[in-house]
Amino acid sequence: MPALTRLERTPKVLHERVARRGYPGNLRQVTVIDLGHEEPTLLLPNNDEIGCPALVTRSAQRLLSENGIAAAVQFFHRDALSSMGGLKVDFALQLTRRASSLYRLGAEKIGAGYSHAQAKKRCRHLLDVSATVAIEDDRLVVTLDKRAHNPYLVKSRLAEAPTPRPWFGGKPLHLQFA
Repeated sequence: MPALTRLERTPKVLHERVARRGYPGNLRQVTVIDLGHEEPTLLLPNNDEIGCPALVTRSAQRLLSENGIAAAVQFFHRDALSSMGGLKVDFALQLTRRASSLYRLGAEKIGAGYSHAQAKKRCRHLLDVSATVAIEDDRLVVTLDKRAHNPYLVKSRLAEAPTPRPWFGGKPLHLQFA
């Protein structure tokens, strides 16, 4: 995986062995400052082999991944994750990740900086739009109302080809812009 880029490119690291109350022996503790946070980052790795640069990079990558999941769950969930059943939570998390991936793929096709935007912004700018729906004999036509961000959708060419809808009697979905 490529190295992470950040505003603070020269973090300061303190690597030491420390004793913790209730734990026999010493622990490896890595304290990192100048990562762009006010508070220092404390790492207590259980791997003595990995060097500090690799450890800090791996920790940052893990944090980015966790933040991505948290943002997706916050945006996509509909009280699905409040279930007590582990299977339901795992399934809900998988659906959340799939929805997040679809949003990301669509945003990459649209461009204009949306590939790096949060799902909430993508929805607000591109999907949360009123439309007129016409059900015709041979097709379903959705005409999106005028919006400032519609030119990005038009430029992406996502609406050029009709989308088949087998669950709707095989009628294709046609998107139009007002």
